[in-house]
Amino acid sequence: MSANPSKHYRMMQQEYPELLEAVESLGKAVKQAGPVDEKTAQLIQLAAAAACRSEGAVHSHTQRALAAGASAEEVRHSLILLTSTLGFPCVMAALSWAEDKLANLPSDASDWEV
Repeated sequence: MSANPSKHYRMMQQEYPELLEAVESLGKAVKQAGPVDEKTAQLIQLAAAAACRSEGAVHSHTQRALAAGASAEEVRHSLILLTSTLGFPCVMAALSWAEDKLANLPSDASDWEV
């Protein structure tokens, strides 16, 4: 889980701690099940978030990808690659959501926790 979860996520965590613990455990288990590194996993999940048009998930996985070592350009390229699959309007929306996080990059994005 990110070091800076959204207000909604924190509310859900407080209201349904066992559910959120199970979700977080599932996330860890699927990442450990194969050879994909953390940065690549976050970029894949970012693409999936864009595909289902989830603004919050795009925010989260942009931040997580950066924390895992992705550059801002890799984040943008991961989304632009989806143009022929998702369509230009969907990709532009996802890029605008990613930019919400990219615009606020700390001087050293590797300080962000995954």
